[in-house]
Amino acid sequence: MAEMDTSSHDSGKKGPGVKKGKKLSTRVDLTPMVDLGFLLITFFMFTTTMSQPNSMHLNMPDDKKNIDPNKVKESGAITIMLGKDNHIYYYFGQDLKPDMSNVESSNYKDIRKVLLAKKASTPPADLFVIVMPGKESTYKNIIDILDEFSIDLIDTYALVNKVDPVYTADISKLDSLSTQ
Repeated sequence: MAEMDTSSHDSGKKGPGVKKGKKLSTRVDLTPMVDLGFLLITFFMFTTTMSQPNSMHLNMPDDKKNIDPNKVKESGAITIMLGKDNHIYYYFGQDLKPDMSNVESSNYKDIRKVLLAKKASTPPADLFVIVMPGKESTYKNIIDILDEFSIDLIDTYALVNKVDPVYTADISKLDSLSTQ
């Protein structure tokens, strides 16, 4: 480990004319300390569990079925529009009325009741949910609604990647009405 030279040739005499012994510097060998450091690093690397990546299961359509993806039954369709400040707007059916009289407002706590009621009143093969995020919605809003689908066991939904500018204007209009 460490070497120290403590040999001194002291004759026990003190006083004038006696030569003082030369002091030797102490030398510490750090090689074992470095070895110990590397052993500790490798020990902790091998015994540490790495964090597991979290992912969400995404249901993909079956490639073998020849189903027209644009064909959705009017009775089973529900469209959810994500607005700013965690507001959710939804309407049943495929068409949004020009005066937006069929649009209802909700939040992330109450949307579960709406989805479960729609699921209970619709045959499983007919239920289809469309999600349209607005310009003011956040990534967290999309993840929250997808989590809600997972909790409610809703397997058939579509996330609209690029929302039509007309619908974006409608979502902005609904956001401005909800803040008043």
